[in-house]
Amino acid sequence: MPPLDIRQRAIALLDQIPQNKLAAVVQLLEVLAEPAPQALANPDEAPLLAVIQWQLTAPEQSRLNDLRDRCEWCELTDTEHQELLHYEDRLEQHRVERLEALIALAK
Repeated sequence: MPPLDIRQRAIALLDQIPQNKLAAVVQLLEVLAEPAPQALANPDEAPLLAVIQWQLTAPEQSRLNDLRDRCEWCELTDTEHQELLHYEDRLEQHRVERLEALIALAK
């Protein structure tokens, strides 16, 4: 279910809650809305977590998505195709590094 539908469903359910239970529901929502506490990583884990959490920047991801879409329709120039291959190679290398970091972190 898309997030918007879930939000609309939650709002609709709020309208059905009896007045005497509304304060408890609001308290629960306040607790759920608080950001989860982040456990402090030990200094050895920080570099591993950085590798695990790495992702393309928003402009790079947008460009990659565009190249992938256009590739499906055979609309890429040779230069764009090389750019797409570069992105895919980079992501494959990161998947290897991420897996290595996950294994190291698990140890």
